[in-house]
Amino acid sequence: MPNIRARLLVVLVVLFGSPTVTGTPSATAATVVPDTLWFDGTPLTVSNGRFTDGQGRTVVLRGYNVSGETKLEENHGLPFASVADARKSATSLRALGGGNSVRFLLSWAHAEPVRGQADTAYLAAVTEQMQAFLDAGIRVYPDFHQDLYSRYLFDRDSWYSGDGAPKWAVDTGGYPDEFCGICPFWGQNITQNGAVKAAQYDFWRNAHGVQDAFLATAQQTMTYIRQHLSTEEFAGIVGFDPYNEPYAGTYDPGRTSRTWERDLLWPFYVKFRARMDAAGWQDKPAFVEPNLFWNANIDSQKQVGGLLDAGTLGPRYVFNTHFYDQKAISGILMWGKAADGQYATDFGTIRDRASAASTAAVVSEFGHPLSGMVSDKAPTVLKAMYQALDSRLPGASWWSNPAGSGPVLSGSQWQWDLYNGRHHELMNDNPGKVLTSGDAWNDEDLSAVRLDDSGVVTLRQDARLLDRLYPSATSGTPVAFTYEDRSRDGSTTLTWNPVPGSLPNVARLVGSGQYGLLLWRSGGGTAPTELHLPASYPTATTTVVSDLGTAHGPPVYTGTTPIAAAPEPGGTGSRRLLLTAADSGVLHYALVTNGATEPSTDLLNAAQSELAAWTVAHF
Repeated sequence: MPNIRARLLVVLVVLFGSPTVTGTPSATAATVVPDTLWFDGTPLTVSNGRFTDGQGRTVVLRGYNVSGETKLEENHGLPFASVADARKSATSLRALGGGNSVRFLLSWAHAEPVRGQADTAYLAAVTEQMQAFLDAGIRVYPDFHQDLYSRYLFDRDSWYSGDGAPKWAVDTGGYPDEFCGICPFWGQNITQNGAVKAAQYDFWRNAHGVQDAFLATAQQTMTYIRQHLSTEEFAGIVGFDPYNEPYAGTYDPGRTSRTWERDLLWPFYVKFRARMDAAGWQDKPAFVEPNLFWNANIDSQKQVGGLLDAGTLGPRYVFNTHFYDQKAISGILMWGKAADGQYATDFGTIRDRASAASTAAVVSEFGHPLSGMVSDKAPTVLKAMYQALDSRLPGASWWSNPAGSGPVLSGSQWQWDLYNGRHHELMNDNPGKVLTSGDAWNDEDLSAVRLDDSGVVTLRQDARLLDRLYPSATSGTPVAFTYEDRSRDGSTTLTWNPVPGSLPNVARLVGSGQYGLLLWRSGGGTAPTELHLPASYPTATTTVVSDLGTAHGPPVYTGTTPIAAAPEPGGTGSRRLLLTAADSGVLHYALVTNGATEPSTDLLNAAQSELAAWTVAHF
């Protein structure tokens, strides 16, 4: 994980502030700060429906998919062209995107190009690239990715392509010539392309032993990764996503989407779970996805599912799902922009399903196109999705009903692709169809980043939207959380959760700045609660108002200060706020803002009094 050797970050200039009430930061001091602290680097487990670290803290995973490059052939199914690019991606993802985790794509076609023979050169290369993220303090959950089953189903001159299964698996099936008809969206191939449907159907029934071969390769892959990572690095592997976006292909007469999940999908996951155990991954959960269409937001596409008959998933599985606003993407079914609370119900359903299954949840893909006719919706759609990850409430009702906020969800945005707009992909191996623009795959363009002409990683979305304040590790149980990112839609600043007028001093403290508010019930541990500090929160101008005290310019963490700041693990320059409360069962609150530049002692005191009274009134 984050190199638990005593790596020291470069000298940081930290403006000190008192952990008690203070209005003006003290003199500047240069301090050498370790980027790995005593509570870092422990493996994650699933306990009481949440991710927990070795200190018993509730962990929230936020990050990106790396990357759709795996779906292409230009770099032979690897996420990156080189380890150096993987390191560049990891550093930028942490420093610019605020991520502490990635869903790391793998290719079955390249892991097993010849039936029964794992390609150890591919496994070695992918493991090295994975290490770049682990060394940057970023947790990883690998994913054997597929879309439309396989690129080898598609003709050289086809409008579309796929990824996933190797050529030998397609040849074994002897599938008909692919054809989708009038399909303006690539996803329509899932339910309309006869070749894709037949191949999916065969996989779930283990026709020609194809599923057995996949499971054997998965075990070999996991064994290789475990054997070639250090103990510290392997601690940073969270689990494994067995299969991306599963779908039946075709339902047999009398079978429904629900019975397909029960009779074919879930038994596959049980087999995969056994392969994880055999590979030495017995302490890591399987990130299992339900039927792709279980939570579609277009009624005609929605299918009953959600692993309803799998029983209690418990600590050995994570409820893993995707969410895209198909109405917004269609350009027809949703006019205008997304609004405050747009996805509160959709993401509330994910929370409820995970709770019913007694496990943690992760939204391992979400996003929206950044070019094309619906790209104008992206700033509001993505803001609404992040809002729904943070809380199940719209901003308009959060302050009046914080107890209904619900657990903070983990999620991985699609995607973080350094090569966006700079690809050189021969679509379906056709030299006459060289794709360079966007993601170079089925006209998609969703990457949050690109390289500029000098090779520097550059955000394609508002940094305020992507680099967010969030509770990465809570010592105890989060009770409620909200974040107003003030991200922009063009020149318009979007404020969906203003501080109410009933808290005038809090509103004055926040001003037009960003703010987050976390309430949590302590768990008796000595490790602090952590919140990721975005780059827009310089330590010197960050203000914290809490029942633990107040601080403007939090001091360096020492273990004795209740409010402090420190680098995040990995040496990327990213930072965190640390809040220490060693009691148990006590409700705590912390408002974190970059609003007021030099708040007075009187203002901090007044804001603290307002928040204390508000907390008592609502809890």
